[in-house]
Amino acid sequence: MKRVLFDENMPRNLRRDLPAFAIRTVQEERWAGLENGNLLRRASGTFDVLITVDQRLRFQQNISLYEIGIVLIEAYDTTLPNLRKFTSDIESAINSVLPGEIVVVTTA
Repeated sequence: MKRVLFDENMPRNLRRDLPAFAIRTVQEERWAGLENGNLLRRASGTFDVLITVDQRLRFQQNISLYEIGIVLIEAYDTTLPNLRKFTSDIESAINSVLPGEIVVVTTA
């Protein structure tokens, strides 16, 4: 089972729609407020995938340096009802992303 970390900008209740994964939140890990580099260093090796809507992450960090895959959600509306429409795309991205790689899910 893949270990998934939801960034602080993800609606926590979306994990109910992704039961195939072991999902924790940044808040549950007590990592809220960490800068992206520090978050990736802490999560790397502990989690398989980080899910975020933070568009800056791909430009700020060299993801290939980390042992974690990133699922980046490009969405104008990041509310739970909107993201639920794309659960199957998010699930596919989680299953396909490799460590050090970014997979983008576009909801527009």
